[in-house]
Amino acid sequence: QGQSDLLTNFLCAARARDLDVSRVIVFVSDEETKFLVEGMSLDLEDHLRVMVYYDERNMADLPKGGEGVKYGDATFTSMMLAKILCVLYVSLLGYDILFQDVDIVWYKSPLLFFHSHDGVGKRLVDEYDIIFQHDGSPQQRYAPYSANSGFFFVKSNSKTKYLLTSMLYHGDLVRKTSSHQQVFNHLLLEHSSLMGLRVKVMDQHDIKEFPGGDQYQHDNNGMHRIFSGQDKPFLFHMFWTDGHASKLKFLRQMGGWFVNDACLGHWVTSFASDLNLV
Repeated sequence: QGQSDLLTNFLCAARARDLDVSRVIVFVSDEETKFLVEGMSLDLEDHLRVMVYYDERNMADLPKGGEGVKYGDATFTSMMLAKILCVLYVSLLGYDILFQDVDIVWYKSPLLFFHSHDGVGKRLVDEYDIIFQHDGSPQQRYAPYSANSGFFFVKSNSKTKYLLTSMLYHGDLVRKTSSHQQVFNHLLLEHSSLMGLRVKVMDQHDIKEFPGGDQYQHDNNGMHRIFSGQDKPFLFHMFWTDGHASKLKFLRQMGGWFVNDACLGHWVTSFASDLNLV
């Protein structure tokens, strides 16, 4: 529930831009948010409807969250365990996955990027097993990849299934370090070395396509190019932002907020049936 407004914004932004989200599965951690997503998909064209899944057995006891949640606190860490499960479920079913957090706004479908061809005619999805957005953090605990675990594409194969299963087995370390991303980066290094996992982290050339909070905080020229329309990214990811309220504020400042203010602050079930959110 604590992130339902960001989730609503993602869905409303996609609807406003007429983007196909019919293959999106929203993994929710409570029944109220499940009702919200189902309500927002009523009476819409098929390409604007999303799927929703609530794993009651594993998610029912997770904390609800809210505006007071901070990076690394107990609620945040518990939700990181949910991130492990949702990706693992889909991978074990044999599907490739584009995973993302809800603090993201699409300008166009990012799947186009991962299935695009490089200069010699090869697709990224054929060259790598897992592809991450760069986190921008120089912290040693994320070295050497500095992969952002809030946005990544992963193919379903034996190597990635083993990686994601290993993440589940390292759930105690996620709780100890209070960081899904730290543990993921360590396992990427291990599996790349021992298992030949092919890892790509988007470099400086890809920032124009996938900007985030790092650029928002430190790259004024890059942000001006986005505002002016000179750069046309696939999405914007508001990571590197302290607190829920700041994410909402910064998304508004950059024209990335698509939810009527009248809907904010209401219990999710009170506006799940109100489809005039955009």
